[in-house]
Amino acid sequence: MAIHTTDYKQTLEAMREKLSAVVPDAELQLKAELVCEINTLKQEQSVVILGHNYMEPALFHTVPDLVGDSLGLSQAAADTEAETIIFCGVEFMAETAKILSPNKRVLLPAKKAGCSLASSITAEEVRELRKLFPNTPVVTYVNTYADVKAEVDICCTSSNAFDVVRSLDAEKIIFIPDEYLSRNVAQDAGLPITVAFRNSAGQIELDGDFTNGILAWRGRCEVHEQFSVSDIENARKQFPDIEVVSHPECSPEVVSHSDFAGSTTKLVEYVQKSKAPRFLILTECSMGDNIIAQNPEKEVVRMCSIRCPHMNQITLEDTLHALKHGEKEIIVPEDIRARALSSVERMLSIQ
Repeated sequence: MAIHTTDYKQTLEAMREKLSAVVPDAELQLKAELVCEINTLKQEQSVVILGHNYMEPALFHTVPDLVGDSLGLSQAAADTEAETIIFCGVEFMAETAKILSPNKRVLLPAKKAGCSLASSITAEEVRELRKLFPNTPVVTYVNTYADVKAEVDICCTSSNAFDVVRSLDAEKIIFIPDEYLSRNVAQDAGLPITVAFRNSAGQIELDGDFTNGILAWRGRCEVHEQFSVSDIENARKQFPDIEVVSHPECSPEVVSHSDFAGSTTKLVEYVQKSKAPRFLILTECSMGDNIIAQNPEKEVVRMCSIRCPHMNQITLEDTLHALKHGEKEIIVPEDIRARALSSVERMLSIQ
């Protein structure tokens, strides 16, 4: 729950109660001042602050009005009366909020907060794939930029990717840009998979013949691709009663060795409901800290702590700066926004 008070002592007490296990007290004392100043400004503006699950605990558990995964936050923000959205997440997420809320001002509280996965494919590469395989439906994971969403037939999330692929009822499907998510979906659906990539000569090349099934793109999340089966095996050796949960952006080998795989929201829900005493959470490490703060009776084993350098760009200091100066505003050209919205709406229509 967000902290709404502007009183420093009350704010610090609330932060200590929630975050003392994951944030040093000296840092809490400094961050409490920022939280109070942000809350004061929030009272003066028509603003909603969104906090993605990967935000650092001192931010995630204090100033956001809404927390969760990227698409869910964008949808929820669109339903508010706030004139301004401050999205504490990376740039493609803020773009999605703008796609769904064209009449609201959307601010990204960072000079630059990119994403290795979103940057792995461009709109031009989508057009090239369409030329190579005409009449083949193209699905994109929502972790892409607006101009890529504008070039495809339908979007998907990590939670509904299987359902989106199944809904197309096609012999051949292009699925971009996450290779591992594509492989996990193909495995669940019993479909063959071929991977496309740009070779050293600058041409799009395939690792096999694409006659049916899924054509994936060789894009990967720089965090999730670092997790391995050995991480899981080491955890199970030390803690036989541990439950392992992973994000489907991890490799199929990691996912198959996990007890559960799902979106950030699904991972949070699973840990909350599970009766297991301890967990290994194979995703961005700040989410593990956020889960610890919400579930102090459960142990999250810190064996695979990898911080996303892009999510790490979002801070309370920059959130305060965004409130004060209206920076950085996200602009999506209307022609791109309208076509990207169609791709998102097609996905939402099958849920």
